[in-house]
Amino acid sequence: MPDTAMPAPTDSGTIRILLADDHALVRRGVRLILDQQPDLDVVAEAGDGAEAIELARTHDVDLAVLDIAMPRLTGLQAARELASVRPDLRILMLTMHDNEQYFFQALKAGASGYVLKSVADRDLVAACRAAMRDEPFLYPGAVTALIRNYLDRARRGQEDPDRILTPREEEVLKLVAEGHSSKEIADLLFISIKTVQRHRANLLQKLGLRDRLDLTRYAIRAGLIEP
Repeated sequence: MPDTAMPAPTDSGTIRILLADDHALVRRGVRLILDQQPDLDVVAEAGDGAEAIELARTHDVDLAVLDIAMPRLTGLQAARELASVRPDLRILMLTMHDNEQYFFQALKAGASGYVLKSVADRDLVAACRAAMRDEPFLYPGAVTALIRNYLDRARRGQEDPDRILTPREEEVLKLVAEGHSSKEIADLLFISIKTVQRHRANLLQKLGLRDRLDLTRYAIRAGLIEP
């Protein structure tokens, strides 16, 4: 999906980019792709989500390109934080995962585009320019696949594709957010403490969160509990 149209230039005349990926070789390759373009300039690099947030606070950047899977803070966690502290900053997710759940989480986190690393040389430049025009970007074929998947689920009477938690996980999440201990949750749901702990670990992994506080905030946003 070639894109030759350039967005309106920023004050500096270029799109200033923050690039975050925990693999130096990947950052180098992505930077080569971007810096070849006259309107794109990588001005800061981060090795994890926490560093990306710090650099976004201290550097004049227009666009953040974040890998989804990074240490300390994931790209999804960083995107949520950046969308809050820098609402003017556009965000793209760069990932090796052609994954429906990650895609919906990325959109919810505030990203305007989702680019696969396997075709970054083809899509990333267009995605950067689209983001600066406030236009969403999906890799070619994603829209068709998502619509087909949604219609298939609807025909089978299944949940919406953006419902990433099982009903049991939602029950555990609600009880965790309400302050119940693992033993109390086990007693309330008639399951073992080990099963509760497994559900909590799955919740943190699925939602890209770190601790009980993050789970509580998510439960409030999802309408599972009152703030």
